Amino acid sequence: MKISPPAIVDHREFRTTRLRVVLHWLAIAGIAVGALLFVGLVRFAIPPAEESRAAPTDAIVVLTGGSLRLPSGIDLMREGKGRALLISGVNGRVNLNELLHAAGTDAPHWLTCCITAGRSAENTEGNALETARWMRLRHYRSLRLVTAWYHMPRSVLEFQRTMPEVEIVPHPVFPERVKPRNWWAWHGTANLLIGEYGKYLAALFRPLIERRHPGAWETAQAEARR
Repeated sequence: MKISPPAIVDHREFRTTRLRVVLHWLAIAGIAVGALLFVGLVRFAIPPAEESRAAPTDAIVVLTGGSLRLPSGIDLMREGKGRALLISGVNGRVNLNELLHAAGTDAPHWLTCCITAGRSAENTEGNALETARWMRLRHYRSLRLVTAWYHMPRSVLEFQRTMPEVEIVPHPVFPERVKPRNWWAWHGTANLLIGEYGKYLAALFRPLIERRHPGAWETAQAEARR
């Protein structure tokens, strides 16, 4: 049975109309997602307040990778804000004295016995795993986490996932090279914040990806390291 020409035209028009509707709603969804991501980035780029808690924690944990972090950790130990200090993510070829010297700080003799250089972490997730093992061996229940302010949201997220039983007190540091005021006008700062925001979102949604596609995250990380 032949289909009459008008029927063919009607069918094509219906498909075209349906495609337009789908594209229209996809465009709206894309704009909405883009707006949400932009608002999230603006909020992410607002520096947190400086940590002001007076009570000490069991431990102080410094994440390597930026200025001011290690000197701040040493100062916190001098002030009696922790019983032990873990420096997580130390290069295996660097000893503790070299690390302290490179950071422009010196720890007194009485303090060096309480400092541990962790050498197994390669990223923020690894920092959390390394710290969790160290904390459990010592039966510690609280820590001050020292890292750059823009790195703190992702660090706290990873640490809370790995150690939900541990109290985590964020102690952000504020490197001068990162300009939070009018950050979009500073090329280096803008690239840093946008990149860190992307990493934070990836860490946030990683459990969902791992549940839906087991092993996909590990494969992606291995490819990224090549």
